[in-house]
Amino acid sequence: MKILLINDYGTPEGGAEIQISRLRSLLREKGHDARLFASSVVNGGLDHEADYQCFGTASSFRTLLQTVNPWAYLKLREVLKEFKPDVVHIKIFLTQLSPLILLALKNVPTLYHVAWYRPVCPIGTKLLPDGSVCTVRAGAPCYSNKCVPLHDWPPLMLQLAIFRSLRRNINLIMANSESVRRTLEQNCITNVQVLHYGVPMPHERPALPETPTVAFAGRLVREKGVDVLIRAFARALNAVPSAKLIIAGDGREAKRLKELVDDLGISSHVSMLGHVAVSRLDSVLSETWVHVVPSLWEEPFGIVAIEAMSRGTAVIASDSGGPREIIENGNTGFLVPPGDVNILSDKIVEILKSKELAETLGRNSRLAARSRFGEESFLNELLDIYGSLKV
Repeated sequence: MKILLINDYGTPEGGAEIQISRLRSLLREKGHDARLFASSVVNGGLDHEADYQCFGTASSFRTLLQTVNPWAYLKLREVLKEFKPDVVHIKIFLTQLSPLILLALKNVPTLYHVAWYRPVCPIGTKLLPDGSVCTVRAGAPCYSNKCVPLHDWPPLMLQLAIFRSLRRNINLIMANSESVRRTLEQNCITNVQVLHYGVPMPHERPALPETPTVAFAGRLVREKGVDVLIRAFARALNAVPSAKLIIAGDGREAKRLKELVDDLGISSHVSMLGHVAVSRLDSVLSETWVHVVPSLWEEPFGIVAIEAMSRGTAVIASDSGGPREIIENGNTGFLVPPGDVNILSDKIVEILKSKELAETLGRNSRLAARSRFGEESFLNELLDIYGSLKV
């Protein structure tokens, strides 16, 4: 089968980019001809991995480009004519490629696997400036609630209008979690199917070391709640003074978070590693007692939680969004209220004070990841969906 994968970015910086690159590899291993179409933007000095590129930009011009990107449309038409894919699989396309690409897909079997809230929210997080969850439809409230500045509001509203008008060219819309499906349907995108991602199972890790260690992996952006984790960890040090915190990731909040670590006087206990390549992540985090996903937004899925579980690591995550579908509270880890420093700290202490508990939760996590989120099962189900679209 010939499969064209489409994503705004072709560099392995975020979860969506890593997943689409991994999917291409898996499909090729199965004998399919899978290729990736992305914008030319390179983030973080990483290598561009797309087979086809069109013009993109990280400049202030991006707001207009993501509304209507004629270069993406013209290049995609050229690729479709040359490659003739059986199926097109879209991941993320509303921050560079624009909904104009849907015009080129009118007669091509197309799947859109929604990874976040961008189809119904111009900033993609459904999070208001005060940190609360937005419950209204996109429109005038995006400006009145100060989510979007006035100069960006008209093009972003136009983008949503174009998407709505061309959505009929998508044969199937899938969500990566029940949480995302509910949000889409609350915003008039109906008949959404859910397909959870799968992850490979690494080798079983050795017994935990003596140093109790907490980890976070992901982009350092406001909605990820890393500042909440740092404050909770600082409080936990009063009960577990030998504890360590590993933060693997980079982003626009990195400088502020480093300053917070310094202000709290815990820099000797915290390692901020910056971006860590996927190939190194398992070895870097293999000795972690607990992995924390402290998201302030309703995390669309939480692939890092499943990856931690597959390593045999207990997980503490915010009790909202995708993690609710992943974490079995008290069995594979704990769910805590988003943004609650004290409760998060208490759960960190509970695990770090008992190596036996950390090992038990970790074993349960690995079993759950294997049975519920296996990569092979995910791929087989996806191939069945491709086949149904191709017919």
